[in-house]
Amino acid sequence: MADPNPVPGPVSNPVPGTGPDPRRTPSEKTAADDLARALRRAVRGEVSVTAGDRALMTMDASNYRRVPRAVVAPRDAEDVAAALRVCRERGVPVVARGAGTSIAGQATGVGVVLDFTRHMRRVVALDAEARTAVVQPGVVLDDLRAAAGGHGLTFGPDPSTHSRCTLGGMIGNNSCGAHSVAWGTTADNVYALDLLTYGGERVRAGRGTAALDALPERLRDGVRTLVDGNLALLRTGYPDLPRRISGYALDALLPERGIDLARALTGSEGTLGVLTEATVRLVDAPKARVLAVLGYPDESAAAEAAHTLLPHRPLTVEGMAADLVPGATGLPKGGAWLFVEMGGDTPAEARARAERLCRAASDGTVDHAVVHDPAGQRALWRVRDDAAGTATRVPAHAGGGEAWPGWEDCAVPPARLGAYLRDFRALLAEYGLRGTPYGHFGEGCVHVRIDFDLLTEPGVARFRAFSQDVAELVVAHGGSLSGEHGDGQARAELLPTMYGDELVGLFTRFKDLWDPAGGLNPGMVVRPARLDENLRFAPLPRRPVPVAFGLPHDGDDFSAAVRRCVGVAKCRETAPRSASGSVMCPSFRVTGEERHSTRGRARLLHEMLAGEVITDGWRSEEVRDALDLCLSCKGCRSDCPAGVDMATYKAEFLHHHYAGRRRPAAHYSMGYLPLWLRAAAPAAPVLNALARTPLAAVAKRLGGIAPERDLPRLASPTFVRWWRERLRRDERAGGLPAREVRLGRVLRKDADGEPDARERTARTVVLWPDTFTNHLTPQVGRAAVRVLEAAELNVVLPSSGHLPSDTEGARRISVLRAAGRRTSLCCGLTWVSTGQLDRARKVMRRTVDALWPMVAEGLAVVVLEPSCAAALRTDLPELLSADPRAARVAAAVRTFAQVLEERAPDWTPPRVDRPAVGQTHCHQHAVLGDAAERRLRARAGLTGELTGGCCGLAGNFGFERGHYEVSTACAEERLLPSLREAGSGAEVLADGFSCRTQIDQLAGRRARHLAEVLAERL
Repeated sequence: MADPNPVPGPVSNPVPGTGPDPRRTPSEKTAADDLARALRRAVRGEVSVTAGDRALMTMDASNYRRVPRAVVAPRDAEDVAAALRVCRERGVPVVARGAGTSIAGQATGVGVVLDFTRHMRRVVALDAEARTAVVQPGVVLDDLRAAAGGHGLTFGPDPSTHSRCTLGGMIGNNSCGAHSVAWGTTADNVYALDLLTYGGERVRAGRGTAALDALPERLRDGVRTLVDGNLALLRTGYPDLPRRISGYALDALLPERGIDLARALTGSEGTLGVLTEATVRLVDAPKARVLAVLGYPDESAAAEAAHTLLPHRPLTVEGMAADLVPGATGLPKGGAWLFVEMGGDTPAEARARAERLCRAASDGTVDHAVVHDPAGQRALWRVRDDAAGTATRVPAHAGGGEAWPGWEDCAVPPARLGAYLRDFRALLAEYGLRGTPYGHFGEGCVHVRIDFDLLTEPGVARFRAFSQDVAELVVAHGGSLSGEHGDGQARAELLPTMYGDELVGLFTRFKDLWDPAGGLNPGMVVRPARLDENLRFAPLPRRPVPVAFGLPHDGDDFSAAVRRCVGVAKCRETAPRSASGSVMCPSFRVTGEERHSTRGRARLLHEMLAGEVITDGWRSEEVRDALDLCLSCKGCRSDCPAGVDMATYKAEFLHHHYAGRRRPAAHYSMGYLPLWLRAAAPAAPVLNALARTPLAAVAKRLGGIAPERDLPRLASPTFVRWWRERLRRDERAGGLPAREVRLGRVLRKDADGEPDARERTARTVVLWPDTFTNHLTPQVGRAAVRVLEAAELNVVLPSSGHLPSDTEGARRISVLRAAGRRTSLCCGLTWVSTGQLDRARKVMRRTVDALWPMVAEGLAVVVLEPSCAAALRTDLPELLSADPRAARVAAAVRTFAQVLEERAPDWTPPRVDRPAVGQTHCHQHAVLGDAAERRLRARAGLTGELTGGCCGLAGNFGFERGHYEVSTACAEERLLPSLREAGSGAEVLADGFSCRTQIDQLAGRRARHLAEVLAERL
């Protein structure tokens, strides 16, 4: 339970749903209704003014929050023009938005948000010969790169959010990415921009005098007057460095710079015009790439060396220190590293170039590695790509806590980076702050998340003072306040520190020329809001919100858990994932709707806690509906760089939402599934027959089960009943069963000639009889027993009795084996997934009581069903956080393959020697890992990769009425195609009952647990 004592700071909205009164005055409501009606009449795309849709757009990936009045998804440029006209007539501001991954606040606004990600996301044309592409603003960067890749081309700039960021957002912020040392910023790769001004003028911004002449007369004359009258200031007012992103690039309009209007407008953050189409440059993609990882003694050494590598013409020079990746595997020795990618026409050429670079850098390095295999490179780049999320939590070894953007991407001349970082670290220490710098060291650009206290007035004041001081530090080193992501609200207020009042005055004149009404993204670049206003944390409760789950990594505070989502939006990835790729976020991948992404749901929970847009707290229907399509796959728990755990948040929400209220029928039918199955076991044959009659449709309707689903067959006998009958046979036979005699022979003997007690304990494992194995697939349990005993392991079942402390050889084994006679236990998974957490706790307490004596003796708990193993590993200790035994029990949980690897390392599995297809359970991926399973399959000769992602059934999700289409669409992404492509001789593997059921019902193929396949070959 969360601590009920308040945290320091002002008390506001202590209970969800009791925040400031959000009701509008009659005139405000009339204006809002008028705006909505006018937009719907004018725009063919979607228009929404609902609380839920507005709540989804309150934040980007920054520290800032603004509540829009409406959200519009235009279908084309005509829709954009129509929306602008409606807003202009009513004086409503407009903000253009792509993926919402901006980290300075420029993708938020109080007027109308134009969401380009829904419709305007086409690659309109691609000319491979001219090396150009015409794109709409909502095109995802990876989609453009995939289209260009077929011609051996790519788009050079590639931020770490490349799998979800849009070209419109990149142009708005002048994004760069890791490869800018080779291919420059977005501004270096833009030929022409098609824009609409707030006043409705259509503009094509290109390069040269002809492009300037083509402007509407007012703009053409205004630009010429501004430039011609300020030539000296424009020539001397800008620092000379590769990553100068801050402010308007008015120097691009100088005659000697080619009067490049497209370049001048790139990076203007949607304050001058709304982009409707862009013509961009493509570059030759290297045919081969090799990654050289150079280890340095410390961060300063790496920073000082970075610019010296540029003569070798690398594709990237990325830097990070050990405080960002403590204990990371695959990195060479060192306290900091440079990731240097080298390209070539052949792998041999790329590798030779990388090795030459390593030799040239050897005087300053302590170690290095040259990684040429694509999988190894991807694994290392994943560390770098996820840094924006992982850096939001200070590592535990450094004290833990939250860290935020706010001084995210300054840039200094590359040769000064080492000196700057030393001064920057000293300034952090002076303010008592911590951060983990990383980034584009080859171009002097540094990313960092800092543990600002943005919840209290003193903390916010320190945030402001530090920002002012670090701005002066950057300028003293000849740098730019922004080196990649733009100024937004985070840095625009500080632009006079960098440019002086006179040049900032020119920025204001330029803004007023293009947008005299001030309707486009007001408060950005010029006339900025204060950097400490509109902070997204301000409306959150100042007291911990009481919750059922213990949240040890968030101080048992649900608000802190929700704050984990900083908007990096990895959950919005839609590109085809590899077999071993991430799980997150299956529902978004199907629907493409923000509310069905992990980020979208986190945003709605944030607004629920804030109580301003979503006003009914835990009773919110907007949050309930968004969470309805969450599969509780737990993928975000491992795949989200910030560690958002939406499955847990969903369970918590449902627990409160339905407290004292009638629940959906599926919560009773499937939430209480262990009890129903236990009651049905004696009548299994009769019920199986009835399940194939018209009565099944009635039962499914009453139980809230999808009519398209077949009811699983009940097993007879159950696994536990089979186990008990086996024990009785052993007792009737008298003496020790052959398996126990065989085990006794392999154990070491003590001084008295008896089998060693410690080794006997080490070779005894507790097999957890989960509900699915026990009542639905007992053949899996029987197969597992056979394999475990073949590996000379002694198998027992858990009980509510006490494990004897003495060890009497065979007598001890018999006692433990007999304990399984009293087994009637459950992991609580079905109650957790339906949010019935009080019942889940009761069930889990019985589980801990039963398992504790065995766990205390050092026995491993083998769980065959991955979802049950994940529940025992994570949900149990978090729901029973006050019971110290719970963590010990969770730590004892092992999968089938893990226990064989740990407790029988010398055992050789039987050879199967067949290709394998199938599904890795999403909970296994997220919580348990599947490395041991991969190794066991390889030792058995099962070749090939199982499908990653989620099968789509996901426990109760795919059985619930209304979920069938999403469930099958998830399966169609990778699982079902892989089964169709596999030959009839392939072994279909799936350790999860849900996965096997989905494969059976949708593909008509029988999938088996790995234990079944091995047992068959013994």
